[in-house]
Amino acid sequence: MQGPQTLPTDAQSVLELAARSMFDLFASASEGMMLVDRNARVVWINEQYKRFLPALGFEREEDFVGHPVSGVVPNTQMHRVLETGKPILIDLLTNRAGTFVVSRIPLRDAQGQVIGALGIVLFDQPETNLQPLIAKFSLLQRDLDEARKELAAQRSQSRSVGRHSKYTLASFIGSSAAAVEVKRQARRAAQSTSPVLLLGETGTGKELLAHGIHAASQRASGPFVGVNIAAVPETLLEAEFFGVAPGAYTGADRKGRDGKFKLADGGTLFLDEIGDMPAPLQAKLLRALQEGEIEPLGSNRLIPFDARIVAATSRNLRQLVEEGKFREDLYYRLNVLPIQVPPLRERRSDMPALVEVLVEDIAARNGLQVPEVSAAALDLLAAQSWRGNIRELRNVLEQAAMAVEGGALGAEQLEDLLRRSGLTAVAAPQPVHAPAANPTSTDPASHLRPLAEQVAELEQQAIRAAMAHTQGNKAAAARLLGMSRATFYERLATAGSAERRVG
Repeated sequence: MQGPQTLPTDAQSVLELAARSMFDLFASASEGMMLVDRNARVVWINEQYKRFLPALGFEREEDFVGHPVSGVVPNTQMHRVLETGKPILIDLLTNRAGTFVVSRIPLRDAQGQVIGALGIVLFDQPETNLQPLIAKFSLLQRDLDEARKELAAQRSQSRSVGRHSKYTLASFIGSSAAAVEVKRQARRAAQSTSPVLLLGETGTGKELLAHGIHAASQRASGPFVGVNIAAVPETLLEAEFFGVAPGAYTGADRKGRDGKFKLADGGTLFLDEIGDMPAPLQAKLLRALQEGEIEPLGSNRLIPFDARIVAATSRNLRQLVEEGKFREDLYYRLNVLPIQVPPLRERRSDMPALVEVLVEDIAARNGLQVPEVSAAALDLLAAQSWRGNIRELRNVLEQAAMAVEGGALGAEQLEDLLRRSGLTAVAAPQPVHAPAANPTSTDPASHLRPLAEQVAELEQQAIRAAMAHTQGNKAAAARLLGMSRATFYERLATAGSAERRVG
């Protein structure tokens, strides 16, 4: 392999000038920039980036610069760029400071070795700047997830026990930045076999996401077994988890009884409300997870199992650990792939889509005509804090649907219903429709990369994912994406030529 060629002096000067000009353009046009060294330590941030420090929990620049980037920027992927040497040109980053569209670029020395990475915050309002892109990506991903659900259902038809996922990740409704980010994390988690820990308030959709992760994983054809720990009496939990040997105690089934670990063999075991698990059972659960073996009640025989663990809780597990109510070693065993599920008040722009899906489902279940929800009613719903999140929203909509019996649902009726339901202070209406991006904007950052290129890239990603899922079967991949064969082959050829150009 030949080393880098030496450019003539004038060409070298032009290259250095271009590099400086590009750096200056990004520094002035972006929302913020940072540099990390080869050890993933932050070595510099520009003036624009400093405004994010208070939201990230830092009062002084010196408390941020000089520290490992993973310790000061939650959910960062800068270390991946350093490890692989490959850029991440467009990504969504969500943390305490907000949701941002970011780029991450490796920096190399004259010998081509990675010596650091440059992080660029392109936009800090992705809902406004990239709404068309986010909407198209969500549509493509929904179609792909629905197709995967169909395939998983077909594969599971022959199973005698009807334990399979009821939802896909497409069932998690919403195209807000927060919803897109949580689905992105869930899709990544689905490709792994490590434990997943879903964190979030009650009613945010943690169980739905657990189903979706299973449906998008390689275990989709296996069983999905869930157990709500808070709903099972403490005296029965051990038998519920590990099963009971034949005749283990008086009244026990003579044939024995399989526990949830055994039922989930080859699939996914969902442990809901893991924060409510009694201390004595925590030790046994930890051992089972570490050893991959269970011991049924009344038996001396160890039974191996192969189940992927997805746990969820609405409680603060870290605080429970500090209070001595939850084992620290079990916490770290479960907290391998944590996903923070956002509350409804952080994704208000999803309200129209959520309401549409919920009222249609409510009407279908109760044999009612689908009520028409006015824009003013949507604005009123978006303004409320929703302590019970989507579960509470559904309850209110169900009451409203019964009251109007298929008629129009207005803001006045909803406000009256909210007050009668015990809400002491009804918040003023809040518009839920984000303003459209200005097509004549002169912001230099808006021209860094044409939207058509970004859409084409996402389309190619969907095509590659479909080809991988169907093991190279082009006809099946075309059906997955809902495309004609001719169109699919044309787009596939385009994707292939693009890969050859950059390969």
